[in-house]
Amino acid sequence: MSSMKDSREATMIGRRSDGTQVRRPLSPHLQVYDMLQMSSALSISHRITGSIWAVGTAVMVWWLVAAASGPSAFGAVQWFLGSFLGVLFLMGLTAAAWYHTLAGIRHLVWDAGWGYDIPTMYKTGRAVLIGTAALTALTWLMLLISW
Repeated sequence: MSSMKDSREATMIGRRSDGTQVRRPLSPHLQVYDMLQMSSALSISHRITGSIWAVGTAVMVWWLVAAASGPSAFGAVQWFLGSFLGVLFLMGLTAAAWYHTLAGIRHLVWDAGWGYDIPTMYKTGRAVLIGTAALTALTWLMLLISW
């Protein structure tokens, strides 16, 4: 009889380059992260805003298909996007877009090997949050002025 208690344990066993056997750790899950820590919260938010972007892309496809379908379908989409809920959705999508972009730039800077020390990590995290708020407000201010 096997000494394995769980079939997933087979994926945890590996070998070093010298042939000795080692047990790999299981991947950490959300329980091991401190959600109030800025780097964890911003990283999780970056992933969430990526998902929001996917929803925004689906709405854009809906808008384009409605535009190609005719005036009645396009009018319905325009009515929704022009409603209070639609404008709130578009504002949230704008904030998600700016956040995801700025956090992505922050990750690119990390990939270049800069900004890993804790004070810089907190500074760039605050810059992402402040930049998101400022750029979202500026975007909507420009939209309202040109409307």
